[in-house]
Amino acid sequence: MEWNFQWIFVTLASMFAGFVDAVVGGGGLILVPALFGAFPSAPPATLLGTNKSAGVWGTLIAARQFSRRVQMRWSAVAPAAFAGFAASLLGAWAVTVVDPSMLRKALPVILVAVLAYTLYKKQLGQTHAPRYSGRAETWVACAIGASIGFYDGFFGPGAGSFFVFLFVRWLGYDFLNASASAKILNLATNIAALILFTAKGHVWWHFAIPLAVANVVGSMLGTWMALKKGSGFVRGMFIVVVSALILKTGYDAFVR
Repeated sequence: MEWNFQWIFVTLASMFAGFVDAVVGGGGLILVPALFGAFPSAPPATLLGTNKSAGVWGTLIAARQFSRRVQMRWSAVAPAAFAGFAASLLGAWAVTVVDPSMLRKALPVILVAVLAYTLYKKQLGQTHAPRYSGRAETWVACAIGASIGFYDGFFGPGAGSFFVFLFVRWLGYDFLNASASAKILNLATNIAALILFTAKGHVWWHFAIPLAVANVVGSMLGTWMALKKGSGFVRGMFIVVVSALILKTGYDAFVR
């Protein structure tokens, strides 16, 4: 009975994570704690690998749906995805030789600044007005991909939301287009992490398949909502997710 409850609990969590991740990123905020709560004695790396094995499929579906409905700027997004992939691998390697705990207390402070800026700039991300074109846009996008990609491999929490924020703030995208572009980059960094977790044997494949199916269902619903409701809805979800990340990372850094 307990085993069945664990399956149901983490599967529902994966579906909700897919929904949130499709809209604005941050699905790991839901599924990772659910996995740790359901399996407290399991190796952390295995739970993180299982999370990636489920989330990568939801991100893939969201990226595919967004790319069909949103005018993607592939000349910038594709190179940025490759930069994110390489940087994520480098970050994952770096975490094996450098302790990432130094970021634990800095992260909630950074997230508070992101949230405050977003709330202060009420028109931020409401209009899609790219600031750059050609090579300039590609280089800035690659800088975003490389920096957040490294962070995703090295530490990780909120990487999808950071992608969205920087595409809005640095490139002038609206929240909908930023979220669509972030899915491509997040897919690349997730694949990089999954390759490493798989190579190290840190994936529960018997859990990965049902969690992936649930994540895809949530992702399809989240993408549909984002496309239907537009940038205002995505901005609202961004504020909610970043607020939740502040509470979670703040608790981890200063209370626990």
